[in-house]
Amino acid sequence: MSDTRGGTPSIPDSNWAPYMEWAKTHHRPKWDLSGSNLLPCALDELPGAAEVLDLTGPNDNGYQPLVEAIAAQYGTSPERVATAGGTSGANFLTCAALLRPGDEVLIELPAYDPLLGAPRLVGATVTRFERRFEDGYALDPDAIRAAITPRTRLIIITSPHNPSGVLASEQELRTVAEVAEATGVRVLVDEVYLDSVYANRPPLAASISDVFISTSSLTKSYGLAGLRAGWVIAAPDVAEAIRRARDVVDAVGSYPSDRLATLAFQSLDHFTARARSILEPNLAALLEFGQSHPELEWIPPAGGTVAFPRIRGIDDTGPFVDMMLHKYKTGLVPGRFFQSPGHFRIAFGGPADILAGGLEALARALDSL
Repeated sequence: MSDTRGGTPSIPDSNWAPYMEWAKTHHRPKWDLSGSNLLPCALDELPGAAEVLDLTGPNDNGYQPLVEAIAAQYGTSPERVATAGGTSGANFLTCAALLRPGDEVLIELPAYDPLLGAPRLVGATVTRFERRFEDGYALDPDAIRAAITPRTRLIIITSPHNPSGVLASEQELRTVAEVAEATGVRVLVDEVYLDSVYANRPPLAASISDVFISTSSLTKSYGLAGLRAGWVIAAPDVAEAIRRARDVVDAVGSYPSDRLATLAFQSLDHFTARARSILEPNLAALLEFGQSHPELEWIPPAGGTVAFPRIRGIDDTGPFVDMMLHKYKTGLVPGRFFQSPGHFRIAFGGPADILAGGLEALARALDSL
């Protein structure tokens, strides 16, 4: 909007995702347990990487070998796959393709901050339904049904849930699909952590019903965040609409990244084993820590790289997180970024020694309360 008195036009509020701004600018402590990525892979861990680093090539509508690799991995057809710049890019393109100004989007609470910003950025209105700590953050189809209005066009959920790591069961997803089908609403399911669930993993949401749109990437479950290789799996008409939305946003993906991502799919068993060797012992250490500190209340995560505890008797962990950073050199994420100020998010996808040092500092801080 321009200033009616003349002069330079004003800039509209652009703080769409406060958590992401904080994540990119906050001080990095010695024991940083705030980042949710898996420990990054080095280039030499991707066999054959140097041989495929051409800078240009055919990827106008998605690099076809990558599209086919994604489809093969998840047992679907290439026409149901659209590529994107990471899972966040996939989520934004989905919103850009399906929403128009004034549409309503129903999003879980607590939620990953950028999931709220994406629909708002395209002019949609965000409403919420609660995933309650007291219910183990389970999806409640009745709460979803009650919150849907005639203007609702899209529901957004995560599984495993970000920030808690709680996994939606296949039955919960099927019940949500029934609600969505009955009301003519689509459901975006951010499944970026799903491949890090190594036991009792439910099927991909998009394989259950065409009302589901599954998004994911090679980041959280495989340690390949730098490739920005994300995707959408959805009904063919939805996937095509997302491809056309990408025409406006970044047109095409990075050809070197797309080729490297295709190469990664050829070695996905290796990256799965690597991730599992990091996540399983780290999660075991975190669970043991939680059991030995009864002042913490939390729902143990089923997968992913994060957990979301709260401290008994503390309604706002902001000051505690600040103390952890400045006094104990340990990074945690304040719960306010997930609309739950009484909690904090702790990551366990990094090096074991960083987690151990951070947990030792956390123990000292809890003992001082």
